[in-house]
Amino acid sequence: MKAMICFTHPAWVHQFRYILKQMEERGDEVLAFVAEKDGNTKLLDSYGIPYIRCAKSTGTNVIQKGLLFIGLSIRFTWSALRFKPDIMIGRAAPMLAVAAFVSGKPHLLYEDTEVSKFSLRICKRLSTKLLTPRTFLTDLGEKQERLDTYKELFYLHPSVFTPDKQVLRDAKFNPDEDYILLRFVAWNASHDIGKRGLDDAGKIAMVKRFSKYGKVYVSAEGDVPKELEPYMLKTPYAMIHHVLAFAKLVYSEGATMASEAVVLGTHALYVNTIVSGSTREQCERFHLLYNFNEGEDRYERAAVQAEELLQMPDLVEVGYEKQKKLLEEKVDINSYYISEMDRLAKAGRKG
Repeated sequence: MKAMICFTHPAWVHQFRYILKQMEERGDEVLAFVAEKDGNTKLLDSYGIPYIRCAKSTGTNVIQKGLLFIGLSIRFTWSALRFKPDIMIGRAAPMLAVAAFVSGKPHLLYEDTEVSKFSLRICKRLSTKLLTPRTFLTDLGEKQERLDTYKELFYLHPSVFTPDKQVLRDAKFNPDEDYILLRFVAWNASHDIGKRGLDDAGKIAMVKRFSKYGKVYVSAEGDVPKELEPYMLKTPYAMIHHVLAFAKLVYSEGATMASEAVVLGTHALYVNTIVSGSTREQCERFHLLYNFNEGEDRYERAAVQAEELLQMPDLVEVGYEKQKKLLEEKVDINSYYISEMDRLAKAGRKG
């Protein structure tokens, strides 16, 4: 079987890593494109996934993103007509949906980001099937199938990932000390336009505040003030999930890293005005995530909640107990995605 996929975010690399591994093991041929963002090419290199770099960035404003969409739609369509894939796979990449439609090939995607409205609008019309979490807040019509899972379980389900302290020790990172991870985003994704997070002074103050409870590490998109450079996480990109698994707490402006922490049994605070069905469920049903989506004081309220959690002596053990409940209720998505991909590759556009 032949397939096409594109990556415009590091999380997409993580998500489809094991899908691509299974495809490679059975002799499938995959044509992968990547638009560079936050080290996604480094991740692909570390996993040994071959790719073609199609853009140096994903754009920082509406005009740049619009031009990129048009340019990549044309390029992917041309590549599809030459490569002749049996199916297009991945996330809700609208340019891949265009290429699939024009070339007459099926497009199977999994998406959990409701605010990616432009991408979903295109994919709803042009893609063949749209898999989403059951908690997805948007109705995408008859092509949508809701599943009891999270995208993070593509790559963090126990069937494919086991946290390993020795991996971190080998990288000169101490997983046995109490540490807190702070994640700051760049606010330049298409769904981030018009939104903003903590300024530099706020980030510095937050790091100093949490330092009372353990060692603080910072993971950030883009540049950080020089005062935070000593706190920057220096482990390789591919080790981030081992870091999350053994953290005492994660404080994140990004939903993906907050959700990754949750499925690994680490309590997390998600501070962002963007609301998703997945993060809402992780908060209300499994109580591993704390959402702070409203109010100018959301960062302060999140910090207060974090301090309360960090003072719990059994916080880590409680997190693992909550994780057991989560895993009991969620499906292993990789096997289902592979079977659906194989079915659609044979069935074609009609599904």
